[in-house]
Amino acid sequence: MAGAFFRLIDIAKSYAGVQALQGVNFAVSPGEVIGLVGENGAGKSTLMNIIGGVIEPSSGIVEIDGVQRKSLTVLESMGAGIAFVHQELNLFDNLDVASNVYIGREPLYGGPFRLVNRKKLNADVQPLLNRLGVDFKPETMVSDMSIAQRQLLEIVKALSLNSRLVIMDEPTSSLTLIETDRLLNVVAGLKASGVSVIFISHRLNELTKCADRVVVLRDGRVVGALAKAEISHGAMIKLMIGRDLKALYVPPAAKPGEAVLKISDVRTTAYPTQTVSLSVRQGEILGLAGLVGAGRTELARAIFGIDPLLAGSVALNGKAIHVDSPRQAISHGIFLVPEDRKRCGLLLDISIAENIALPNMKACASSGLVNDSVVAANAEQQRERLHIRAPSVDQEGSSLSGGNQQKVVLGKWLAMNPRVLICDEPTRGVDVGAKSELYEMLRGLADAGVAILMISSDMEEVIGVSDRIAVMHEGMISGFLERAEFSEHNVLRLAVGESIH
Repeated sequence: MAGAFFRLIDIAKSYAGVQALQGVNFAVSPGEVIGLVGENGAGKSTLMNIIGGVIEPSSGIVEIDGVQRKSLTVLESMGAGIAFVHQELNLFDNLDVASNVYIGREPLYGGPFRLVNRKKLNADVQPLLNRLGVDFKPETMVSDMSIAQRQLLEIVKALSLNSRLVIMDEPTSSLTLIETDRLLNVVAGLKASGVSVIFISHRLNELTKCADRVVVLRDGRVVGALAKAEISHGAMIKLMIGRDLKALYVPPAAKPGEAVLKISDVRTTAYPTQTVSLSVRQGEILGLAGLVGAGRTELARAIFGIDPLLAGSVALNGKAIHVDSPRQAISHGIFLVPEDRKRCGLLLDISIAENIALPNMKACASSGLVNDSVVAANAEQQRERLHIRAPSVDQEGSSLSGGNQQKVVLGKWLAMNPRVLICDEPTRGVDVGAKSELYEMLRGLADAGVAILMISSDMEEVIGVSDRIAVMHEGMISGFLERAEFSEHNVLRLAVGESIH
């Protein structure tokens, strides 16, 4: 490509005989926004790690400003002006925002002690926070921040480097429509200032808005590139999976039944002065939308017994129940798929089989001893049921793709026959093929009578999957939408506290 300052030429990478990349050619021009898409395992991460100097290609050439070399080191990549916004958050929980942004680059006082100049540090960070319009401060501790806030902080870190090329890996996976639009405006600002962006996202509608060009990887090869005028949801999916995807969202088989879960006048620690009331019916997927900080995750945690209910009542099939711990919730058949599967949903260093068995170990034990064959058999049943792509159930969770990790989290609950399933951001960081499978699984569970509460910041998802939508604003339900009322406009108006009538 004419004018490109960065090129990858015939890049290949193999691991123990497995070809991760083969014959990849990739070029970046100043001020260009490139969408990079592909299913999990297509080679996106390997390609980005080569650009970042984390791994060396097996063969090929890396060219920067006309200078060719076999590979880059991390320092060479950073020196060339390349910055990453990682999907897997790379932050220090025990430090504040400003310290995370400038770690290793802190402004110091003069003199022998070389102490950090906190006043200047905070002053340097504040304009970057203003640029993104975030709701946290330089002094905010990362341990007190939500997943969405941490994701925005990763973007602030990249902006602090004054980079020529910013690689954003799933930067909106936990952001709502307003935060996403704000980020896309930042991307447009970077483009206008001559900064290039590689934007990796499974939310394909974002790429139709911001990308100048979309490059598609499949099985380690570039299988196509779409110019601005050619970018569409259908064209990207067809290149990614090699076929047309007829239906991403599965319609319900029957009308929902009576209320299974009913919460009345509930107060949570996030908004102790507000009350929430809602019900989820048998066979229904109730979408729970709202802006980051509206209290959706906190409500889910309270229903599941992680956080206390300050007031109100919870009923299951018309009978009041008391839940003050996850163990009690599980005993009632109420299960939670958390938004952060790696920190809260899985133990990454144990096997698929052990992860699936953990919540219901008694069912796998005899005379107090765990029967390994029962553990393996139960896990194998879920592996086949959920199409978990792994050579065996002995594979560790850390080696699975995001979609397969999410299937394992679902599998441990499905093995226990849920009555109520709460899914918090169920497809965060999951590719379109795995999304389709997860949506089909959720619809199948609903059709089997499970009541599903699905929290999602993906507007397309919440509209496409839900039978009904509840919208939260500042700790309370601002409105419910029936299917005939579904629209981004209506959801957004309720999310900011306005009425749609």
